[in-house]
Amino acid sequence: MSTVSNVLNGRSRRMRPATRRRVDRAIARLGYRPNRAARQLRTGHARTIALVVPSVANPFWGTFAVYVESAAMTHGYQVVLCNTDRDRAREHAYVSGLWRDGIRDVILGSSLPSLDHIADLIARGLTVVALGLPPGAGGIQPAASISVDNHQGGLLATRHLLRRGHRRIAFLSDLGRFTSRVERCRGYRDALAHAGLAPDPALISMRGADTMSRDAGGADVGRAGTRRLLAGPKPPTAIVTGNDLCAFGVLAAARELGLSVPRDLSVVGFDDIDLARLANPPLTTVRQPARELARMAVDQVLRAAVRRPEQETATLVVRPRLMVRGSTAPPRGSTVRVGASTAPL
Repeated sequence: MSTVSNVLNGRSRRMRPATRRRVDRAIARLGYRPNRAARQLRTGHARTIALVVPSVANPFWGTFAVYVESAAMTHGYQVVLCNTDRDRAREHAYVSGLWRDGIRDVILGSSLPSLDHIADLIARGLTVVALGLPPGAGGIQPAASISVDNHQGGLLATRHLLRRGHRRIAFLSDLGRFTSRVERCRGYRDALAHAGLAPDPALISMRGADTMSRDAGGADVGRAGTRRLLAGPKPPTAIVTGNDLCAFGVLAAARELGLSVPRDLSVVGFDDIDLARLANPPLTTVRQPARELARMAVDQVLRAAVRRPEQETATLVVRPRLMVRGSTAPPRGSTVRVGASTAPL
């Protein structure tokens, strides 16, 4: 009975393959399906993972949700999807309701500065795998913290433009108060500093805490921000953006102003959503590996089930990758060869 229970509950990693096959054949022959309601009554724990994301209107989160669902189903888990627009009160209301429904495992993608708004539920036993959150932020420890190295991503994007000869490089992003965007901007600043350039405050545009936090609005932020930047006395020749939607807004503003990308303006995004390679021109961007992040998140939920209370938070950082496409080139009139270094980077 214990062997069958281990198989049904996804605890068969150390089981001999022949034993696992015998159990699987018996399940298939009997047409057995676990009674989820009965299991939850007995354990008080639904075999369901809650995926809490800012908004699937942002294609990155929609893609990530698909990969989480696929990974969870291979372990017999279902997924409940919640969109919170990075609103703390809404997030707490969602997670509290999930707890009352017997859901004890949450993958949290909001990148809020801390988890103090759900600290009461974590203290009661809620398993939280947080994306993009520094471990121990606000003193609240999730079961695991997983992120792309956003600082490294900002470095990669900015160094790429520096190597192409750009010196007036702007940083334009939505959601300026959130951890991921702050780290991307820090990478941008550090890349300029390493090249001997002082960041120009007039070329840094980030939405602050007093603005709405909807991820789907990134394209509008990019469009409006680009118009402001290009209307200045010393406009940039290149723009690093906080995500791909923001970069799409930059491309739209450039077209409306009669500018050619990349001849008049180079643009770098962040995320590498599927639409990035279909843009006109195809978007140079920093890739976040959504499939790998999803697999890691589900794996950490499963590991948390056997994690000892005294164990520290698992901290996993994934290195991003720059995808060079057609939206970047040397500045107009430059004699710099593509790929040639123009500064001690």
